[in-house]
Amino acid sequence: MKMLVVSDNHGWSSILSDLKRRYADKVSVMIHCGDSEMDASSPEVVGYTIVRGNCDDEDKFPYDILESVEDCRVFVTHGHRYNIKMTLTNLAMKAKETGADFVFFGHSHSPGAEMADGVLYLNPGSIALPRGRREKTYAIVEVSKSTISVQFYDEKHHEVKELGCTFSR
Repeated sequence: MKMLVVSDNHGWSSILSDLKRRYADKVSVMIHCGDSEMDASSPEVVGYTIVRGNCDDEDKFPYDILESVEDCRVFVTHGHRYNIKMTLTNLAMKAKETGADFVFFGHSHSPGAEMADGVLYLNPGSIALPRGRREKTYAIVEVSKSTISVQFYDEKHHEVKELGCTFSR
């Protein structure tokens, strides 16, 4: 199974269309972690599992989503309501409460992935306004029976190899 995870495009709609064209038939789910700054009816966001970020006015986007993707429980949020710029503790408590295997979030615009207590925490970074790095990023998560692999890519779809990681499942 593969999952596309993107966040914080801040109105840059063409990148979402580009990602859909490239990955719609290659991934099980396309996830957007908020701050799209777009309407739910915008064709560019149709097909994404999308949450509401602190810069989103669209009240049709929920703040949190818990979704089953194949045999995995995926919790998606923007992160601003969980204070993710300071700590992942609040997200860890939510992961435990919901039984999530994966927690995907945005907000900080900083890409990264870590495994803690059997849960993958992933921030794909910002596809529009990166912080801490020059690359605008999104992530592809590939899950097999024994491993979870995370690759990060820039807006031109070049792999950012130093950010990639693999974890035992």
